[in-house]
Amino acid sequence: MKKIIAIEEMAMFLMAIFAFSKLSFHWWIFPVLLLVPDLSMLGYLVGPQVGAWFYNVVHHKAIAILIFLIGFYYHLPVLQLTGIILFAHSCMDRALGYGLKYGDAFNHTHLGLIGKNK
Repeated sequence: MKKIIAIEEMAMFLMAIFAFSKLSFHWWIFPVLLLVPDLSMLGYLVGPQVGAWFYNVVHHKAIAILIFLIGFYYHLPVLQLTGIILFAHSCMDRALGYGLKYGDAFNHTHLGLIGKNK
């Protein structure tokens, strides 16, 4: 099942690359911004519940899609780009087995435990 999910997530990641290609930004913007959503992990400096909340908001695909659609509706390419980057990053994370976080520990995700202490 994990391989099927990974393949599905990679297909969505490729769709995000395609969507990005329809914007007028330089190609190098995509890889430069791709890891920016991981800054949401800074919430873990406060504690696991705050960290999980920030991480989950930034890594929620519906929020990414909503941001993209607002940018599309109002013709705001920066919001479209933001939505695509958030979506692509979330797909990449899930393809690698990193899911949304539970509030008890960083390594406890909706896809199972991650890290050395699985």
